[in-house]
Amino acid sequence: MSNHPRVGVGVIVMRDGKVLMHLRKSTHGNGTWSFPGGHLEYGETPEQCALREVAEECGVTITNLRRGPYTNDVHESEGKHYITLFILADWVVGEAQVLEPEKCERWEWRNWDDMPEPVFLPIRHLKEQGYGPFSTKE
Repeated sequence: MSNHPRVGVGVIVMRDGKVLMHLRKSTHGNGTWSFPGGHLEYGETPEQCALREVAEECGVTITNLRRGPYTNDVHESEGKHYITLFILADWVVGEAQVLEPEKCERWEWRNWDDMPEPVFLPIRHLKEQGYGPFSTKE
């Protein structure tokens, strides 16, 4: 357990009005649905982290990266505290593949308002804020 918050980056990859989600297989958020993402590494920008994590986790190509909201996430049962920075990105090409089978069971494209449950804590907090990545687009 760390007594200092860490920085996580969640990538909201969008395609045809849907977002890319995976079912987590790890000690952190096991059995919850999440976006691709991970820890911000020393010297990285959130956008660089987003590009790296999406390539490592599912192998799709993204573009038009832009900063989104953030959440403050205390995972009580795991003794972890994260500030999660969300990056919005548009899908370009590639089908999501399970490239880290120890961390991911499967990938799915889901409607924002019809996400599978349960969702990872940062996504729950994002939805509690009333955030939706498609609400500002006309």
